[in-house]
Amino acid sequence: MPTATRTSPFSAIAICLTLAAVGSARGEDLSMASGHDLYRRFCESCHGASGLGDGPSARHFKSDTPDLTRISTRHGGRFPHRWVTRIVDGTNPRQPHGPKDMPAWGKELAMIDSPGPGVAAPTQERIQRLVDYLESIQRP
Repeated sequence: MPTATRTSPFSAIAICLTLAAVGSARGEDLSMASGHDLYRRFCESCHGASGLGDGPSARHFKSDTPDLTRISTRHGGRFPHRWVTRIVDGTNPRQPHGPKDMPAWGKELAMIDSPGPGVAAPTQERIQRLVDYLESIQRP
């Protein structure tokens, strides 16, 4: 007889946050959203207003939420643009913080952007705006 699997409190919270973000974002026009606007919309609840990893949802995670203002510091003083892009869009096969707890925003943005197949360019533009914003908040 198969055993029932139980959703951890973290998983339930992450699922709810993701669904809330996607559900409410679908009605939004994100075509002109700045990187900061996208950060506030998709990242701030976990990573905090300043990117320090202290958002209101962070306390529910099993592992620490990364401080996004020190990405360059953790990579020898250079901002790893491609690596960060791949984390945000979900194509990085190895997540930087253990289990894949962070939603793949590339898929979510593609669902918002696209009524059908073939609309990758606007999604990539938004992801690049978000990654550029993350680069702009780096500190030593």
